[in-house]
Amino acid sequence: MSIDPFLLSILVCPKCKGELQTIPNPEGLACAACHLLYPIKDEIPVMLVEEALPFQHPTPD
Repeated sequence: MSIDPFLLSILVCPKCKGELQTIPNPEGLACAACHLLYPIKDEIPVMLVEEALPFQHPTPD
């Protein structure tokens, strides 16, 4: 995934304004607070709450 580091530093979750983390599979930006994944399509993040997918961060063992 090749998102410009500056762009990633200014993007926030559109629902809660929380921090986003890059996720490799499925490719997207994840919000831990909202448990949403914003998919990346054709190297462009889709930052619409309506298009977000449910997502659970893996729990540490």
